[in-house]
Amino acid sequence: MDRSSQAEARAHLSSLLRQVGGGDRDALREVYALTSAKLFGVCLRVVQDRDTAEEILQDVYLKIWRRAAGFDPGRASPITWMCTVARNAAIDWRRSHRPQLMVGDEHIADLADDRADAEQVIAADQERARIFHCIEQLGAKQREAIRSAFFDGLTYAELAVVRNVPLGTMKSWVRRGLAQMKECLGHG
Repeated sequence: MDRSSQAEARAHLSSLLRQVGGGDRDALREVYALTSAKLFGVCLRVVQDRDTAEEILQDVYLKIWRRAAGFDPGRASPITWMCTVARNAAIDWRRSHRPQLMVGDEHIADLADDRADAEQVIAADQERARIFHCIEQLGAKQREAIRSAFFDGLTYAELAVVRNVPLGTMKSWVRRGLAQMKECLGHG
């Protein structure tokens, strides 16, 4: 799916969530049709049981129905927001269904959950999306060099051999690409 199609899909889903927030059941049906497979996958990944994931998914759409009016497209993409709702519902189910331990007050601090909360997850997802957007803005040579270096773990020397270019050229491509990304991300 190209960028314009992704933007259209995101805008459509945001519009549907606004309608759901206004009590439109047909909009909820369409949201379900568009997102249920992805949200089911999120639930299944957390609980590792299909029947349980299906039950949780029903609860997720109830939460989406109740909370859609509060969805802010300026803070997160609609699918990121819904995935966060699904993930949190599945995690809540896991926590409520794990065997209870008897712990004395002196050990309670040791049980603290240090995982990221929903806002931190959304912020991280948005930052990741911005990074990938900026990578896509680069020229083909810089984009492929940066992807290979940072995502595949290749060294400059390995990249130069693979691309059949001098080592200095490869370093220059990566350096210029990183400078463009820094500017794109607003850190320049």
